[in-house]
Amino acid sequence: MHHMALQLAPVLAAEKSKVPFYVAGGLLVAWALIVSLALGLRRPEFPGSQAGERAVMAITAVLVLAAISSAVLTSGSSPTAKAAISPLAVAPNPSVPAAAAPASAPSSASQAPASTSAAPAAAPAPAAAPVNAGAAASLKLAADPGGLLRFDSKLLSAKAGTVTIAFTNASPIEHNLTVAQGTGVLAATPTFTGGAKTLTLKLKPGTYTFYCSVPGHRQAGMEGTLKVP
Repeated sequence: MHHMALQLAPVLAAEKSKVPFYVAGGLLVAWALIVSLALGLRRPEFPGSQAGERAVMAITAVLVLAAISSAVLTSGSSPTAKAAISPLAVAPNPSVPAAAAPASAPSSASQAPASTSAAPAAAPAPAAAPVNAGAAASLKLAADPGGLLRFDSKLLSAKAGTVTIAFTNASPIEHNLTVAQGTGVLAATPTFTGGAKTLTLKLKPGTYTFYCSVPGHRQAGMEGTLKVP
């Protein structure tokens, strides 16, 4: 058996087929079943002698060696697969000249200044944000024209300095605009309806409250916050 396995090894290496591995594995399984079931269970005296024990061990070792050898020899890729892979690895070299690589580098480098030059063109966009947030010199606020006790905005923002608030009341209910900080009233418009009044203040950085001081209007929700960063 051992001599047969040595003669079979070159054939297995040349064929690269899985069949020898299946054959060797099948023989090993069959031998294990024969030793354990057919002989071990039916013949309590098996293997009967030291020589028989050595023979069983030798046959088992040969079958295990044959299974391992066939597994190792058949695990490699076939020459056909290697031949199919090698053209793919070599194919890109002839199609791409060596001088083409430096040519592509300047093209990407030439695009970099274009994107860099585009950045200053987009730079004025952030300048528009401070205009909205900092258009604190002139703010607009209006009461609900349908008569609900509320302003059209709950939050105003202004830069520190002189702030002018144009308050419009098209509601049939009389309202006013009062600005306070904490419990101290800074300024207020007259109470009126059907028109507009302007309130001018000089504000420092901080948080202020604007509301309608007509009894019950502020409690009903006619107030908001003025932030001066």
